[in-house]
Amino acid sequence: MTFTRISHFSLFFSSFFFLSSTLSSHLYPASATTPEKDGKTRSLYSEILRNEAAARLNDLGKVSDADGYLERTFMSPASVRAGFLIREWMEDAGLRTWVDSMGNLHGRVEGMNASAQALLIGSHLDTVVDAGMFDGSLGIISAISALKVLKSIGKLGELKRPVEVIAFSDEEGVRFQSTFLGSAAVAGILPVTALKISDKSGVTVQDALKGNSIEITEDSLLGLKYDPASIWGYFELHIEQGPVLEWVGFPLAVVKGIAGQTRMKVTVRGSQGHAGTVPMSMRRDPMAAAAELIVLLESLCKYPRDFLSSGGSCNEQTLESLSTSLVCTVGEISTWPSASNVIPGQVTFTVDLRAIDDVGREAVVYELSNQMYKICDRRSVSCIIERKHDANAVICDQELSSRLKSAAYSAVNKMVGQIHEEVPVLMSGAGHDAMAISHLTKVGMLFVRCRGGISHSPEEHVLEDDVWAAGLAVLQFLESHM
Repeated sequence: MTFTRISHFSLFFSSFFFLSSTLSSHLYPASATTPEKDGKTRSLYSEILRNEAAARLNDLGKVSDADGYLERTFMSPASVRAGFLIREWMEDAGLRTWVDSMGNLHGRVEGMNASAQALLIGSHLDTVVDAGMFDGSLGIISAISALKVLKSIGKLGELKRPVEVIAFSDEEGVRFQSTFLGSAAVAGILPVTALKISDKSGVTVQDALKGNSIEITEDSLLGLKYDPASIWGYFELHIEQGPVLEWVGFPLAVVKGIAGQTRMKVTVRGSQGHAGTVPMSMRRDPMAAAAELIVLLESLCKYPRDFLSSGGSCNEQTLESLSTSLVCTVGEISTWPSASNVIPGQVTFTVDLRAIDDVGREAVVYELSNQMYKICDRRSVSCIIERKHDANAVICDQELSSRLKSAAYSAVNKMVGQIHEEVPVLMSGAGHDAMAISHLTKVGMLFVRCRGGISHSPEEHVLEDDVWAAGLAVLQFLESHM
């Protein structure tokens, strides 16, 4: 197996890397073994960590509310069925299980000291519409599989602290357009007003829970928050959802942090008119203005130094961070009246802006807004910029990340023999439950390679050997708590 060395893994590479023609078709040995002290060899628990885990992921991927594609939203029938399956697998691994009043599924083993601070491991069981079967599910299944290995070799009770696996009921926010319902409740940052949020059918979060025999009140929601003093830390394993690991030919990476995010809505208003009768020199066309604004956004995000260096609003460290982590996207555009023979009177588009440096992200938003207003003034159109969402970046805990890096290295090393490359360190441009849990305790993450970097799609795919590597890394991490 060949690994490609690449420097500065802590950078976010999506703007700079191209997929190699020899991407991650690297296969692990079919019967990877490692020598024991007595000279014998043993399987690296492939039956549980690889075969059974892959089969369970496949089974979970068939639990859907839709015919022909995967969809599981908060408290939907498929979500409840998926919870039953996961609960069965948790109990098979020797865990005590329960469902809390936000629909989160918990599985816990107390270890040698039930009063010690607990390690939480989690991810989400809900999906987007037309989803892949690894997003969220892989983190849950890998944790359960690793604990099952400990049970099978009689070491589950030797953990020096309690370990709790949580399958969060909602991370994607598809049904109620409010992300992290499950993990935010555990972290104690979900406002009680969230219980009254309605879906498209008028069903509230509280109604959805009640429909599944879960009674929740404002008081019981507040009671879901874990005591920070009782928690040692939180670890989440997740597919990368990007192409970097495949490009470098490595199955696992440690996550340095999760990017902060700003979402904006930009409305450009001009003069509506007939497409054939208004001379070009007399037009106040919001579509042309919007096009220039979008190109400005792209330029600023590709070359932030060109826009931010002269003003002195960012120091060199921030500029360096932005040059490697800043990503910007226009995902929606709408026009009125949206007819081929009419100069539109109004154009609206969204901006999704993410960076690991919050100070830099604010500087980009400020500069972008100023430049947009100038363009609109020059074009004699009006421009309204609304900030719809802000989330600060989350930096993963250094000590926890170091332990995870060691566990990932050990797992890959045991599977393929001696390796000399370091485990990559990446930034996450996508949001994860770890963002919510960071308000409760220190967090760390591992990424797992996925084919083509494709996610939120039926094409989402993880090699069975990478599933194995993921489970083995979790096992190695747990064994450091024994």
